[in-house]
Amino acid sequence: MTMRWDVTLAIIAMGLVTYICRAGGYAVLRAVRTPPFVDALLRNLPAPLFAAYVALSLSRQDLAATLASIPCAAAHLRWGNFGLSIVVGVAAVALLRWAGV
Repeated sequence: MTMRWDVTLAIIAMGLVTYICRAGGYAVLRAVRTPPFVDALLRNLPAPLFAAYVALSLSRQDLAATLASIPCAAAHLRWGNFGLSIVVGVAAVALLRWAGV
C-alpha cells in the first residue's frame, strides 16, 4: 500500500494549521494582558464544559450507564483520580449490564 502525495501533503498541512492555531493562542495571551473577567472565565470554564459533555452523553445512554455514573463520581470525589474513576465506571457498567439492568 502506498501513500499518495496529495494525501500526505494534506495531512502535513492540517497538522501545521492545527499547530499554528494552538501556538497562536499562547502567543497572543503572552503578548496581550487579558482583563480579570477573561482570566476568571478561562480558569473556570473547563468544569462546566465537562459537565455539559457528561450530561449529554448520559442522556443518550441506557439505565446501566446512567446508574454507573454514581459510583464513578463517588470514586472521583473520594480519590480525585480520573484513571481510577474510569475503571470504576466501566466496571459498574459491566456489572449492571451483567445483572440485567
